[in-house]
Amino acid sequence: MPEPEHLISTAPVPLTPDRPAIDAVQRRTMIVLVFAQIVGTVGVGVAPSIGILLAGAVTDNEAWAGLARTASTLGAALLGLPLGTLAARRGRRVALAGGWWTAAAGGAVLVAAAQWGLIVPLFAGLLLIGVGLAVSLQSRFAATDLARPHHRARSLALVVWVGTLGSVLGPNLGVPGEIIGAATGLTVYAGAFLIAAVCLAIAGLIVWVWLRPDPLLFLGQTAPASPGAPAGKQPSRIRQVLAELGVNQRARVAVIAILTAQVVMVAVMTMTPVHLTHHGGSITIVGITISLHIVGMYAPAPLVGLIADRYGHRPAISAGLGVLAVSLVIGAVKPDGIGWIITSLILLGIGWSFVNVAGSALFGAVVSAETRASSQGGVDALSNLFGPARGVLPARRTPAPRPASS
Repeated sequence: MPEPEHLISTAPVPLTPDRPAIDAVQRRTMIVLVFAQIVGTVGVGVAPSIGILLAGAVTDNEAWAGLARTASTLGAALLGLPLGTLAARRGRRVALAGGWWTAAAGGAVLVAAAQWGLIVPLFAGLLLIGVGLAVSLQSRFAATDLARPHHRARSLALVVWVGTLGSVLGPNLGVPGEIIGAATGLTVYAGAFLIAAVCLAIAGLIVWVWLRPDPLLFLGQTAPASPGAPAGKQPSRIRQVLAELGVNQRARVAVIAILTAQVVMVAVMTMTPVHLTHHGGSITIVGITISLHIVGMYAPAPLVGLIADRYGHRPAISAGLGVLAVSLVIGAVKPDGIGWIITSLILLGIGWSFVNVAGSALFGAVVSAETRASSQGGVDALSNLFGPARGVLPARRTPAPRPASS
């Protein structure tokens, strides 16, 4: 029987006498990433629902609201490659902590935008808080830096999966936001983003204090240098990434799969909160719907990782693409039923989970050591850059009304 494709790897983790020490660092890394991911994704999860509704309330114009809806995803796209490059130069700890703190600053800006209806801070805050999405995505790659080859997909999937808790809570911050509003005079939206900012700041603190030793830097100390690496001045990180994709066919397959799932998922999910409110759905219904969609995105991740490690990445990717197709059919046939919309969104999340987890694990397994962190950041940047195209299109009818101050 030929060896499965996911075990034929150019990955730089060596099986040397130092393997027990590598495993010990990997266990510590996974613990830190899990806690940071849970807390940080609470803040990240607020953008797909409350952030979208806030955009409609503040701008009171569908064209501007459409642009605002894409701002958080655009922030993730713009910072994906720089964060990967920063990780390659300074390590995962600096890149991840800095990204979480940048997103926290965006949450703080959105508190002011929500409280006083400020358009420019709205765009700036959504752009900055979107960096949290880029950090959350890159955390999954950090989980594979020191993982054994036959455990990479499962390690990646675990970090994706634990984000379920935070990502489900994030869209429902309107409820505690009302409580904070009653005590402080903030609006519901402002209170929700205050909670998000605090969570994002704590996630950065967890990474900064406890992600030691840095997994990527530790990997560089234990993995042998590439014998073909030329001395002297190296090409730019972007050129290295493009050159990698030009010659690495399996890496291209992984990237195409990830981009396809991201475009479909963002195109549907971005407009769902507005669509629901136009059909009489409350902010609670919107939050529940997005939460169930996010459960579909993250809850199956351990199963997907197990399937990818055991049977190969491409069967898992193919299964995910099939589920995405079923989701789109349901949404097209039953666009007016809230129950059908929720079903479509859950399947959308499950399909995305299969494609993203398996595709990311495949990419991490076949990418070369020289471009590892930068290429991973580049993939996340592309997926977030391709995703928001649909969000700039105006929705039908009128935007959701602005909530009254508490």
